[in-house]
Amino acid sequence: MNGPLAVPEVQAGERFLLRPWRLDDVAVVAEAAADPYIPLITSVPSDYSDVEGAAFIRRQWGRAVDGVGYSFAIADTCDDQAVGQIGLWPGPRGRASVGYWVAASARGQGVACAALRAVSFWGLEGLGIPRLELHVEPWNAPSWKAAERAGFIREGLLRSWQDVGGERRDMYLYSKLISDLE
Repeated sequence: MNGPLAVPEVQAGERFLLRPWRLDDVAVVAEAAADPYIPLITSVPSDYSDVEGAAFIRRQWGRAVDGVGYSFAIADTCDDQAVGQIGLWPGPRGRASVGYWVAASARGQGVACAALRAVSFWGLEGLGIPRLELHVEPWNAPSWKAAERAGFIREGLLRSWQDVGGERRDMYLYSKLISDLE
């Protein structure tokens, strides 16, 4: 990708909206920072302060400005409060990575699945990216089940794929293709 990117608003079902981050989204960053797992695998700060929360949000803006990718706050349309994050990171050879997290208070409500469906359709159809990939640890059944409900296909197990908290971890590889939309 060359140059700055514009992070649009993308409807994610009837209940959720993918939108650019705002500084008033720090409450969900604080909740994510308190999670034992999210800071290990994302750039959410493990030692939260309002300054660190705002810095996280500014980093999300910077990803688009630097042309690296699209980081969305997942907001509940009832009150426009952020409940999680999803990102789409275009890469080489027609591939893009997808990553997401949902705050503990919003889990079990279909947030991840709705966000994955929306960002997938937008990335595949809207941006014309041929292949989306995501990685999920085998123990994280709620996450990989959301990916499967959103139409991602498990392609295999990548052994010792990623460093998570100073330890090499296995990851399932999932994909969704533009041809899956036809």
